[in-house]
Amino acid sequence: MTDQSPTAPAGCPAHAGAVPLSGLEYQQTPSQLYRSLRREHGPVAPVLLDGGVPAWLVLGYSEVSYVTAHDELFARDSRRWNQWEHIPADWPLMPFVGYQPSVLFAEGAEHQRRAGVITHALEQVDQFELGRDCAQIADRLIAEFSGSGQAELMSAYAHALPMRAAVQMCGMPQLGEDTQNLVEDLRISLDAAEGDDPVAAYVRVGERIAALVKEKRERPGADATSRMILDPAGLSDEEIVQDLISVIAAAQQPTANWICNTLRLLLTDERFALNVSGGRLSVGEALNEVLWLDTPTQNFIGRWAVRDTQLGGRLIRAGDCVVLGLAAANTDPQIWPEAHVGAENAAHLSFSNGEHRCPYPAPLLADVIARTAVETLLDRLPDLVLAVEPEELTWRPSIWMRGLTSLPVRFTPVVQ
Repeated sequence: MTDQSPTAPAGCPAHAGAVPLSGLEYQQTPSQLYRSLRREHGPVAPVLLDGGVPAWLVLGYSEVSYVTAHDELFARDSRRWNQWEHIPADWPLMPFVGYQPSVLFAEGAEHQRRAGVITHALEQVDQFELGRDCAQIADRLIAEFSGSGQAELMSAYAHALPMRAAVQMCGMPQLGEDTQNLVEDLRISLDAAEGDDPVAAYVRVGERIAALVKEKRERPGADATSRMILDPAGLSDEEIVQDLISVIAAAQQPTANWICNTLRLLLTDERFALNVSGGRLSVGEALNEVLWLDTPTQNFIGRWAVRDTQLGGRLIRAGDCVVLGLAAANTDPQIWPEAHVGAENAAHLSFSNGEHRCPYPAPLLADVIARTAVETLLDRLPDLVLAVEPEELTWRPSIWMRGLTSLPVRFTPVVQ
């Protein structure tokens, strides 16, 4: 997302010393910005979102854990926000915060009902079959570039594989113009580049998913969409559309960045390079280390304070927006005092925490997709190396997602 102004709108109660969440420092080396924010503000920092809109960025591991565990204080319904009068209809972050009747904004018993439908639908995904399907998808994608001896893995592999896996799980064809347009619009709505219209893109996503739900209600199949439609909870079509958008969006771009960030680590860090070439022992460790150090979802907006409360020594007013700094929390020096992140430890917050965390078993399915993608690529192209120097790799200019702009590689061409 692009930041439009470093100053708050007229009448906006901007926090003293608030830092705009924008700029090259943030985009390329956010960990440095997190450190400076901690030094200056502690575990909860005043920040400005696009257009100078004030919010709080929660940087501390224990503070993020507290917010996500106390829905009675920090709730998900964005209609509580005390800044709506200052927010234009075309605000770039509207796809994140504009209230929708989806599982993301539901609370209490309603959230449990909606999350339960998603859980039941995903529980019936056979993880062995998913792994097999992903390996087949991977083989087809690799075959498209393996003969050339070079590839740009971000677009040709890391984004394409989870996209095809996600839409297949939901009953859409892997390929085709409709599917490709859906994926592009999801990217724009989640991580818009200069000149993109995220609000219009989100509307198009809703229209395509609504068409899918209509198709599956008429002709159900063995897919997650059909299972959500047939669930005894009896969700309406609108509810299913909104929740499917959440499922597909979470399965596609974050998983793609997880795959690519892991490949970057494996190709640039000698600790892994020495081991991976001789087997698969380090792939799981690399996947987990990425969730700690380069988590695909850096920040998540958000929670809204139900009433005035204290957090990290700050007075949070009723209706204030609280941004979950997942990447900052994962690298909090309070939990890693020696600045060493243990790859074997899985207590990261990359899938969030509490009732609104990524619903089970979605993290397990994402792990199957990412692990299969990485392992299959290394198996098929064992001498894979970066085609540029590691320092030439650049990150997408986003404060929300952590992903490379490209990952160029070379290898010995494989004759089909």
